[in-house]
Amino acid sequence: MNSQVLGLRVAGAIFGLMCLGQLTRLVTQAEVLLAGHQVPLWLSAFAFMILAGLSLWMWKLSYSSTG
Repeated sequence: MNSQVLGLRVAGAIFGLMCLGQLTRLVTQAEVLLAGHQVPLWLSAFAFMILAGLSLWMWKLSYSSTG
Protein backbone atom coordinates (compact mmCIF):
# COMPACT_ATOMS: atom_id res chain seq x y z
CA MET A 1 0.00 0.00 0.00
CA ASN A 2 1.53 3.30 -1.05
CA SER A 3 1.31 6.59 0.82
CA GLN A 4 -1.47 8.02 -1.40
CA VAL A 5 -3.74 5.05 -0.72
CA LEU A 6 -2.99 5.28 2.98
CA GLY A 7 -3.72 9.02 2.95
CA LEU A 8 -7.07 8.48 1.22
CA ARG A 9 -8.05 5.81 3.72
CA VAL A 10 -7.04 7.93 6.70
CA ALA A 11 -9.02 10.88 5.29
CA GLY A 12 -12.00 8.57 4.67
CA ALA A 13 -11.84 7.30 8.25
CA ILE A 14 -11.64 10.83 9.68
CA PHE A 15 -14.59 11.98 7.58
CA GLY A 16 -16.46 8.85 8.68
CA LEU A 17 -15.86 9.57 12.37
CA MET A 18 -17.00 13.17 11.93
CA CYS A 19 -20.08 11.86 10.11
CA LEU A 20 -20.88 9.56 13.05
CA GLY A 21 -20.52 12.51 15.42
CA GLN A 22 -23.09 14.50 13.45
CA LEU A 23 -25.42 11.50 13.33
CA THR A 24 -25.10 11.11 17.10
CA ARG A 25 -26.08 14.75 17.56
CA LEU A 26 -29.11 14.25 15.33
CA VAL A 27 -30.27 11.12 17.17
CA THR A 28 -29.77 12.53 20.67
CA GLN A 29 -30.89 16.05 19.65
CA ALA A 30 -28.06 17.48 21.70
CA GLU A 31 -28.01 21.23 22.11
CA VAL A 32 -24.91 22.99 20.81
CA LEU A 33 -24.24 26.62 21.67
CA LEU A 34 -21.89 28.77 19.63
CA ALA A 35 -21.22 32.24 21.05
CA GLY A 36 -24.47 31.99 23.01
CA HIS A 37 -26.59 31.00 20.01
CA GLN A 38 -28.08 27.54 19.50
CA VAL A 39 -26.86 25.71 16.38
CA PRO A 40 -29.90 24.26 14.56
CA LEU A 41 -30.23 20.52 14.00
CA TRP A 42 -30.69 20.93 10.24
CA LEU A 43 -27.08 22.09 10.09
CA SER A 44 -25.96 18.76 11.54
CA ALA A 45 -28.14 16.92 9.01
CA PHE A 46 -26.47 18.86 6.20
CA ALA A 47 -23.00 18.21 7.66
CA PHE A 48 -23.86 14.50 8.03
CA MET A 49 -24.72 14.19 4.33
CA ILE A 50 -21.62 16.10 3.18
CA LEU A 51 -19.27 14.14 5.45
CA ALA A 52 -20.81 10.80 4.47
CA GLY A 53 -20.30 11.67 0.82
CA LEU A 54 -16.69 12.71 1.38
CA SER A 55 -15.95 9.56 3.37
CA LEU A 56 -17.42 7.29 0.72
CA TRP A 57 -15.59 9.20 -2.01
CA MET A 58 -12.21 8.83 -0.25
CA TRP A 59 -12.73 5.09 0.30
CA LYS A 60 -13.83 4.60 -3.31
CA LEU A 61 -10.76 6.48 -4.56
CA SER A 62 -8.47 4.44 -2.33
CA TYR A 63 -9.76 1.17 -3.77
CA SER A 64 -9.72 2.36 -7.38
CA SER A 65 -6.09 3.48 -7.12
CA THR A 66 -4.93 0.08 -5.80
CA GLY A 67 -6.34 -1.94 -8.69
